[in-house]
Amino acid sequence: MKKLLSYSIVLFVLTIILLLIIPLPAGLVDVAIILNMSLSLMILVITMTIREPLEFSIFPSLLLITTLFRLGINVSTTRNILSNSGSSGQIIQAFGDFVLQGNVVVGMVIYMIIVLMQFIVITKGAERVSEVAARFTLDAMPGKQMAIDADLNSGLIDEQEAKMRREKIQLEADFYGSMDGATKIVKGDSVMSLITTAINLIGGSIIGIVQSGDSIGEVLNTYSIATVGDGLVGQIPSLLISTATGMIVTRAVSEGSLNEDVSKQFMAQPTAIMMSGVVIAILTVIPGMPVLQLAMISIGLVVGGYYLSRQIKAEPGLAMAGSGAFTGTAEPRGETAPAEAPHGEEAPKPVSEEEYFKDVNNVYTLLTVEAIEMEFGYSLIPLVDESVGGRLINRIIIFRRQYAQDMGFVIPSIRLRDSSGLNTNQYCIKIKGEEVAKGEILVDYYLALEPENPEKEIDGIETIEPAYGIPSRWIRPEDRELAEIYGYTVIDPLSVLVTHLSEVVKQHAHELITRQEVMHLVENTKKSSPELIEEAFPNLISYSLFQKILTSLLKESVPIKDLETILETMIETISDTGLPVKDVDGMIENIRAALKRTITRMYCEDGSMKVITLDAELERTMVGCLSKGERGYYLALSPDVLQSLINQITVQLRKFSGFSQSPVILTSQVMRVHFYRLIDQFYPNVRVLSFNEISNNVQIQSIGSLTLDNSGQKGA
Repeated sequence: MKKLLSYSIVLFVLTIILLLIIPLPAGLVDVAIILNMSLSLMILVITMTIREPLEFSIFPSLLLITTLFRLGINVSTTRNILSNSGSSGQIIQAFGDFVLQGNVVVGMVIYMIIVLMQFIVITKGAERVSEVAARFTLDAMPGKQMAIDADLNSGLIDEQEAKMRREKIQLEADFYGSMDGATKIVKGDSVMSLITTAINLIGGSIIGIVQSGDSIGEVLNTYSIATVGDGLVGQIPSLLISTATGMIVTRAVSEGSLNEDVSKQFMAQPTAIMMSGVVIAILTVIPGMPVLQLAMISIGLVVGGYYLSRQIKAEPGLAMAGSGAFTGTAEPRGETAPAEAPHGEEAPKPVSEEEYFKDVNNVYTLLTVEAIEMEFGYSLIPLVDESVGGRLINRIIIFRRQYAQDMGFVIPSIRLRDSSGLNTNQYCIKIKGEEVAKGEILVDYYLALEPENPEKEIDGIETIEPAYGIPSRWIRPEDRELAEIYGYTVIDPLSVLVTHLSEVVKQHAHELITRQEVMHLVENTKKSSPELIEEAFPNLISYSLFQKILTSLLKESVPIKDLETILETMIETISDTGLPVKDVDGMIENIRAALKRTITRMYCEDGSMKVITLDAELERTMVGCLSKGERGYYLALSPDVLQSLINQITVQLRKFSGFSQSPVILTSQVMRVHFYRLIDQFYPNVRVLSFNEISNNVQIQSIGSLTLDNSGQKGA
């Protein structure tokens, strides 16, 4: 039985094919007509209740099957009409009598209006929408893929979610491509219904006059009833399927079912409803208008709109006023209720600010400095407040998890609060109480990142993307697909905010690793390697030195996840010297060499690494310019050489614009740290690596070289 059910669709299609060949009695034709109507209604209801087209991805194939089913029924009914003197079942007879009602001409006109309405309006519109949707979806695929890669690289999503989103994009493209072809079937079905109608009426009349010997009036009455009835039982399901086709291809901008969206969006516009009622009321002054009907509808609209406006104002959480609307931390948490006073006692009365700070212990609460803070203007609160659907906290949690997996460092809690000192669309990011970044977001718009050579410019508000400084435009939501077609990468406001926060946190991660966090990391490592921790702390390595090492690694974006390798390298370095470590730079270089597989993976692309190298003469000159100070050696270049070097780096970095890899400058191990400190103030995002930090199985591809003399630079 189970195996038979798995082949039910195959059997159904084979049965449809038999309808084209085997004559069916009128009773079975009635059953087939009822099944056809039921299936069409079911499909229409499904397309109105789904939230996105992919929930009903079988629709293109189902469209072909239902069309074939209708054609099979049409063949059977036509055969019966022509061979049984216009008789083809009770349903066709009932439909024909109901529409004609004794007047053949009026009935035929009504029938033709229904047929042409479906053919010209619904079917033609659905065909055009499907064609445009297929083209837009295919053209927008590259932009959507880039957006997924950007979210993956910034840690907003993991690899599994990125894979699911890529598969969804591919399924959407396949679906809309199939719908583009499937709508042609609906159009052909409408044309075929007109041909069948003409055959039934003309052919049936000829057969009736020639064979039956009845009068022309009787023959036309008999076959017109059969023709109109047969046409309606085919056109009504076809009309339902055409309407379902139009609905499913216009669900791209919807977030809920059609019923939910219509109810929500109409109820959100009470002013428009009341104004419509007023306009309807004005129509009553026109002579001859039905005053009673107009008045009933007008009063209903005005009263309904007024009731909805009162509901919106009374709905909690829809409006926030004044500063202090939201304050929270980006941590998972449960809801807490205010404490109740013990039975028989009054709840403590709130004290004023002056009374509160009379207690000197309460003043100490003002001295706390948060590691990371974000402040928001009034308009951005809905992005943060979970009570009104804000998802910022969830996105921060995802980013924290991803960053911990990649870098081995857990970002501390982020304090989120609103601020009356910012403009309504502004936000600022603070590290240890001081502002380090600021941005502006338009919540009701999308940010379109401009490509190098856009096909066309799109209308929008010009701005600069806050995280990477890319020229961009704030565009309306309805222009999103058009912007993607033109080559823009479109990002929603929340992703803009999270991306900026994540980049700022990455840049300042080395400032956030406190002594307490270092001890926490050590205790966590102790669970898996207790002997290593006992050997290292506190006899050989102090927490202060370990914090300095980890800070230096994070400053250059080197993951500290492999703490065992880091500690083992530190122990070996100390054991080799036999003295307390003073050369911290040398120890860091040894650690970086031990982590070369990790470092190589970060900057390797398809087995090769593109780098800028230093000319041998330039490197010898820099070695000669090393000077010793109180804190070790530093590079003291002349202003002319330094300026020449900076100019060359500016030119060479342009070559990385077409690559997804970060810019890398390759030096010897002796010069690496000194060269990094030299250019860090000018190019903080450029990574300086030594040959010892690159795995042997990686192909190094030099795309430029820095020389002592600007005029002699190579590869410029």
